[in-house]
Amino acid sequence: MTDLRPATHVVEVLRELVSRTPDSDAVLFVGDPGAADSVRTWSYAELDAHARRIGAWLGERFLPGERVLLPFEQGLDFAAAFFGCLYAGMTAVPVPVPGQYRHQRERLTSIAKNAGVRAVLTDAASLPAVREWSDEQLGGAAVIAASDDEDFGDAGAWQLPDMDHDTLALLQYTSGSTSEPKGVMISHGNLLHNISALHQAFPIGPKGRHGGWIPTYHDMGLMGILLPGVLLGHSAVLMSPTTFIRRPHLWLQLVDTFDVTFSAAPNFAYDLCVSRITDAQCQGIDLSRWQYACSGSEPVRAATLRSFAERFAPAGLREDAVVACYGLAEATVFVSGTGRRAAPVRRVDAELLERHEFRPLPAGATGRDLVGCGAVRELQARIVDPETRRALPAGRVGEIWLRGPSVSSGYWQHEVATEAAFAGTTTDGDTGYLRTGDLGTLHEGELYITGRIKETLIMRGRNLYPQDIEHELRDRHPALGAAGAAFTVPLDDGEEALVVTHEVRAGKAGDLAELTTAMRRTVAREFGVHAAGIVLLRPGAVRRTTSGKIQRTAMRQLFRTGGLAPQHADCDPRLDARTPSGDNG
Repeated sequence: MTDLRPATHVVEVLRELVSRTPDSDAVLFVGDPGAADSVRTWSYAELDAHARRIGAWLGERFLPGERVLLPFEQGLDFAAAFFGCLYAGMTAVPVPVPGQYRHQRERLTSIAKNAGVRAVLTDAASLPAVREWSDEQLGGAAVIAASDDEDFGDAGAWQLPDMDHDTLALLQYTSGSTSEPKGVMISHGNLLHNISALHQAFPIGPKGRHGGWIPTYHDMGLMGILLPGVLLGHSAVLMSPTTFIRRPHLWLQLVDTFDVTFSAAPNFAYDLCVSRITDAQCQGIDLSRWQYACSGSEPVRAATLRSFAERFAPAGLREDAVVACYGLAEATVFVSGTGRRAAPVRRVDAELLERHEFRPLPAGATGRDLVGCGAVRELQARIVDPETRRALPAGRVGEIWLRGPSVSSGYWQHEVATEAAFAGTTTDGDTGYLRTGDLGTLHEGELYITGRIKETLIMRGRNLYPQDIEHELRDRHPALGAAGAAFTVPLDDGEEALVVTHEVRAGKAGDLAELTTAMRRTVAREFGVHAAGIVLLRPGAVRRTTSGKIQRTAMRQLFRTGGLAPQHADCDPRLDARTPSGDNG
């Protein structure tokens, strides 16, 4: 069954698969794609048994609808706990295991308190860290248990609670790239519709699989990989994000070894593969069966898709397998995708784009390349001026507004934010739209993303996109690391000053003062603006979300409060009061 929309709820779909194909693989976790003994596999019958025992345990102790926090490492036990919550009619709250950094633990605490969680389920290996965090932050307000214990719950005692399309399935907390995380309320109906839409855009045969390394507490990993793989009957193949970061070639080996047909990742992951995977590591890897190498979650760069396709063509990767998609948690995850064709690239006039005009240029002309992210098929989309709320004509860039069954009903316990984001009304009275906060346009039926409203740099009447500045600097200066954040800071006279923070590659920095001078020249030459501050940081110091998005708002706040520890900083004297401690050039 590929159209899940007629089903009453997610549990019905999974139970039907258990009835029809009990022994088929449902979910696999792969420690090392090259080692057969590192694979754990659950059939549909086994996944169902684990979900029933967890569902029974929860049902005996809590009421349907109550929230259950799920801090798990990547693996099968998260899948069991997630479906166990749904089997009990409760609301899953996927989160990472408490990290070592203060900001990670504070974010987790904020989520737990906002959700009002009654229970915290985790795996036995993570239980000590989770209990220590809970005792410190929640003060014993929630019941904590390791759901992978063999004696945890009685599968035979499980009873199906009343559920329907409107029953809340999970709270997907936003990544917090621009603000405090908010819990997106996603219903069973949202999930069923969105998975069906994803399959329509990226259809795969009965022997295909979904798979990848994106964390399952992230919307792309949960609702783009795990749930479609399981609920469409294709199976889902998971590996650890840490394994990918350390050894990127194992992602490609996973695709080959386990016949993964659909795998998605942010733009940075494709860059990492191109820069880090050697010819020797590619030996023996066959990517000819990879139908959809999908890039999404952050601005998709044409150069990245092109270089990835070229780099791994000798391994059998087809050019038309390198595709693009667009989505966000507030729309359950998937909005548009390019389907069975390579992502289209349009070169547009860069100066007009600064004035929010989308004008394609002829081949060979100088301009900015934008990647098409496919047609919006299962939702209504409008391009709207975010200030006037006037629907814009073709050729104009504005805020992307969406309406349809995949769109969430709002944010948990946040009426003000829900009203602002989920009740968009145009000046002609068309209402009920999700205001995505993303800027883009529709051209020849294709959605193009240009940036985020809150991160657009408005300097002397021009609209600049921070990701363009960051990418240009990395392209021109090899000493720079994988991540940077460009933002503006207001000066006392009201002028907006551009600040660039960027990581420097370990052991390859050279003369940092010379590097900052060269970076400032690049910004002036390519963008016509002065970089009032340039701050160079150690690798890993630029804040990212779990999907790799740069947290520019967080970096701006750290800069303004002196929360950075730069290796070198060269700032305009007017920024002295805002300059972080350390070498000030």
